[in-house]
Amino acid sequence: MPKTLTEGSVAAVCSSSASAKAFIRSIDKITENNAAVDLPSHYFFNPIYHFDDETFLRGRDLITSGVSIVKASVKEQSYEAARAKLGEVLHTLQDFYSHSNWIELGNDTPYPNLIKPSSSIENIADYGPLTRTTDPDVFKRKINALTADGGGDIPEMCLSGLQLALTGSPPQTEIFVFTDADAKDLSLKSTVLALIERTKSSVSFLLTNALSARRRRSSGGQQDGQQQFASRLASPLNEVYQDLAQASGGQAIEVTKATLPQATSIIVDASSSSLVTVFQAVRNPAKVETFSFFVDSTLQNLTIYITGNSPSYTITSPSGVSQTSSQPSGVLGFIEKVGNFHTLHPNVSDQTGLWLISIKSTQPYTVKVLGQSEVDFLFNFIELSDWPHPNYAVLNSRPTANSNITLLVSVVGGDSVRLTEVDLVEASSSKSYNGTLQEVGSGQYLVTISSIPTGEFVVRVVGESSSSKASNGFFQRQSSTQLQASSVMVTTQANGTMEPGKTFTLPFTVATDGSGGVFNIRVSNDRSFVMTDIPSSLILAHGGSANGTATLAVPGSTPSGSDVTVTIEAEAPGGADSNYAVLRLSVVAQVTDITPPVCEIVSVNANCSSNCSLSSWDLSANMTDGSGSGIQSVTVHQGNGTLNTSTVLDRGVNVTLASYSASCCSPQVELVVVDAVGNVGTCFRSLNAAVPQSTSATSTETITNATTPATAATSGSTIQTSTNGAIGHLFLPVLFWLTVGTTSLYQYMQL
Repeated sequence: MPKTLTEGSVAAVCSSSASAKAFIRSIDKITENNAAVDLPSHYFFNPIYHFDDETFLRGRDLITSGVSIVKASVKEQSYEAARAKLGEVLHTLQDFYSHSNWIELGNDTPYPNLIKPSSSIENIADYGPLTRTTDPDVFKRKINALTADGGGDIPEMCLSGLQLALTGSPPQTEIFVFTDADAKDLSLKSTVLALIERTKSSVSFLLTNALSARRRRSSGGQQDGQQQFASRLASPLNEVYQDLAQASGGQAIEVTKATLPQATSIIVDASSSSLVTVFQAVRNPAKVETFSFFVDSTLQNLTIYITGNSPSYTITSPSGVSQTSSQPSGVLGFIEKVGNFHTLHPNVSDQTGLWLISIKSTQPYTVKVLGQSEVDFLFNFIELSDWPHPNYAVLNSRPTANSNITLLVSVVGGDSVRLTEVDLVEASSSKSYNGTLQEVGSGQYLVTISSIPTGEFVVRVVGESSSSKASNGFFQRQSSTQLQASSVMVTTQANGTMEPGKTFTLPFTVATDGSGGVFNIRVSNDRSFVMTDIPSSLILAHGGSANGTATLAVPGSTPSGSDVTVTIEAEAPGGADSNYAVLRLSVVAQVTDITPPVCEIVSVNANCSSNCSLSSWDLSANMTDGSGSGIQSVTVHQGNGTLNTSTVLDRGVNVTLASYSASCCSPQVELVVVDAVGNVGTCFRSLNAAVPQSTSATSTETITNATTPATAATSGSTIQTSTNGAIGHLFLPVLFWLTVGTTSLYQYMQL
């Protein structure tokens, strides 16, 4: 246990210092949803969420039902939904102590009945499915099992699959799409763009549908040795993929199927831990430009990507050494060219300092510079509120145009790292809009920007690290995702929780700061739930608003603990402006089992000598769950021995028999019993306590046997959200991603 509990110290103790950023992001998610409960637009006026107006029983029910949602979500690996609900539950739990007189009554311990429900208180989709696993062998088997099937009409449900990948993976995931066909579901493009902005995930496409059929011939009539590109992409059908890749900070790589394995080096690069973006630029239309970026001493494995159709470029290191695109092997390293994708891993010993990239091209191109470093940043657009007390809420949509915007920025890398500058940089140029910084906590800053770009932009931070080896300690980082502001606002607030087999109505409001007219409305969800009562359009006056609803039918077969992501989009007349609201909702069956399992110790046998290492003791216990949901697991919470379990049928009741043995040097044990809905029972024994007379249980039919090693570690679920890449099947349209701790695979069938 570290002396000081910080994100970095906990990650270091867990031998996973590279996961500090993911840990901070998880904590921020919980904190943000906790804070949002006090906003007027959320639950400020609802007394149940604050234990106001003597709503003790209903407040307790809110907590216990919320805990059930968290448990069910974790069981289904819906970690984002679990964190969101946990933040809400913790706010209500905290308000019990601050809004009641519990402390004034002399209590100095928590009130356990707040988390005990039984205590009194004064779709069928044509793509998928999604697979998550922590076993790399399972992941590889799933990849190897992919086969081409069906088809005939060439276009695929690529964007539907990408929608599910974006909602099913953690934020800031590297997603890779392999396809040899264009998308038939182009209507989802704006939905996918909205999800890219909300998740800040990067999507790269490896495209094999164009080059084999569209090569330019030399003047002598022979095919060129190097494939040449005739347009902005070899296939105009790939332009939607290029748009999505550029918006997310990914790549649209066009190659042949024969050269595709060479291009998968990008996946190896993306699978590195602590991956950061140093610089990124998109020029569409193309223009001659020289870009500069600073490499700090904490960066390792520097990588430069240039994507475009025959660009001419020169890369110059801080020492003044240069290499051109016409020199595949030069003083800076080897430039690997595959299709329209160029990669350089500089091999110069001292990379710290200012680098330059000068590009000449008549076709659109992108530049991206990556590296590995513990120094990085997280950010969210937020809405500040001064009533009833200073607070904020994270926006689930685009920020409002023509007004001040506020960002909450967290810097990752330790106490020695601080920010000195936060800018919004136009995606089409190098023009920047500087923000005003206010440090509000250790590594957290409120950034106010009074003027914002009218088009797409990225977020860039500049800072200093006092622990850096370099004399100035200067560093820069940049977001990959292109963002934008809007004069259209979409707001929504879910009332209640979805239940399997029932309908759920979601109200929403569309407003505008600009001209009125007919606004097109689109609503989609990532689980193909049937939706009704959705208006195709709403009529708004100048500066006005209008309300709508969407009703979702939740199939009865939906597993409790699942979540569904609903995206509501509103497009202004003419399509020049649009905005969205993205909402993740839990699907949880009504919990009827609120009774914890019973754990009863039936015998203890100890023969301990003065030398504890030469003697042992053992214990047996019976666990039952009555008419509940059934015992799911038995683990050792405290102790260092061996646990054996078996299940028997005793007079019609399932009984789990547990036997535990340990050295007398480990004289205590606590067994934890969990049923299928997360109710917990425990039994504890110490050799220092009196030992009751042994009893026995009657066994009539043995059903299962299991032997598991027991340790002193606390059992629980581990949530990992680091985002890395993995290797996938080459020819099917496939999306996949690898996350440290949870591996997720997504396939959609050819149609």
